[in-house]
Amino acid sequence: MFDLSHAAPRAAKLTALGIGVALLATACGGSSTPSSTGSSSAAPAGVSCPAPSAGAGAGASQTATTTGPVPPSTTTSAAPLKIGSLLPTTGSLAFLGPPEIAGVNLAIKQINDAGGVLGHPVEVIHRDSGDTKTDIATQSTTALLGQGVSAIVGAASSGVSKTVINQITGAGVIQFSPANTSPDFSTWDDKGLYWRTAPSDVLQGKVLGNYMASCGAQTLGMIVLNDAYGTGLQKNVKSAFEAAGGKVVAEELFNEGDSQFSSQVDKVIAAKPDAIALISFDQAKSIVPLLTGKGVKPTQLFMVDGNTSDYSKDFKPGTMTGAQGTIPGTFAKDDFKKQLLAIDPSLKDYSYAGESWDAVNLIALATEEAKSTKGVDIAKHLQDVSKDGVKCYDFPSCVTLLRQGKDIDYDGKSGPVTFAANGDPTEAYIGIYKYQDDNTYKPVREEFGKL
Repeated sequence: MFDLSHAAPRAAKLTALGIGVALLATACGGSSTPSSTGSSSAAPAGVSCPAPSAGAGAGASQTATTTGPVPPSTTTSAAPLKIGSLLPTTGSLAFLGPPEIAGVNLAIKQINDAGGVLGHPVEVIHRDSGDTKTDIATQSTTALLGQGVSAIVGAASSGVSKTVINQITGAGVIQFSPANTSPDFSTWDDKGLYWRTAPSDVLQGKVLGNYMASCGAQTLGMIVLNDAYGTGLQKNVKSAFEAAGGKVVAEELFNEGDSQFSSQVDKVIAAKPDAIALISFDQAKSIVPLLTGKGVKPTQLFMVDGNTSDYSKDFKPGTMTGAQGTIPGTFAKDDFKKQLLAIDPSLKDYSYAGESWDAVNLIALATEEAKSTKGVDIAKHLQDVSKDGVKCYDFPSCVTLLRQGKDIDYDGKSGPVTFAANGDPTEAYIGIYKYQDDNTYKPVREEFGKL
């Protein structure tokens, strides 16, 4: 147990860290009334996070920089641009598949409505990525490469991407992930062909670690998926939390495919942490009830992009009330949600939809600038269309500028993008979300950072 009067000094220390993260306001959060079952003596009381600020936040709806008909391409390619998607429809990250696929399909529709790329409609071929328990990703990648794609959007899981990145880039094809966050990809020998719109977990880890400290947490327990995604994020969360003056008192790992988590939960609870970071995929559906059933208050729970999901059909009302989670990228704005729902009316989550939409647009724009549909040619122009030019925010506006001979700086639904030479975005937003009584989540704030 600790005195919540320490929360203010913790928040001040967060501000003083100088990691290049600026708090930006967004929509209000919901009730923070804790709701749990079982004995409350098993763990300390919930933390108390800073109240949301008011304001529009980042990533508000942008206005196209040009109007009127899109001029025709000055170059017509011999064959259409083909883009494959390698996104999860099965496995532990399948909940991320629908918004990502909707983002891809929306971008393809808008590009083709504007006349396509290099004189042809863009073609898209979807394949399942599965997860690391299967060989689905390798089979899907083989099929996509066999159909002559220039770029593959995916995978969502860093662990899955590691199984196919050499296969894709070795074939001279771009791999463009909307959701990979493992820092390992920043230095991968990918021949300049691996790109991503999601920022490295160096940023998400800084934001989450410092945010928990700003909530007054002095001690932290962690339950972590033992793969490239989980352990990479764990390292950066721990580093930031300790730099803010906190102490990590328990770190328990589990493996993909595990179904029993009682041992990890018991060991973390025994350490009596003020806050618990749960770094997982859909294993959270099994872990959260174990934690709350043993007295952990939902206000002590901090989720990540792999498990910040709609649990309204999985848990009793109130199970998640006040729990919070982080997801890279800006909040999906209402107009973008409407466009996505027109593509897939069943959408419940919007995680990485913007990053997927941006990935397709950037590939299409780089193809136009390269005047080639070859992956190696397109890759050479991805950095250029993301920075140091006339700001534009969608394919019709940006491609109009390109066809007028102008340099462009594409800013998308996920944020400013701005690629480094290694394919990483150099600046990004991390959204913080708060769970409501119905176990759905709403945005609280956005934090901006540079890497």
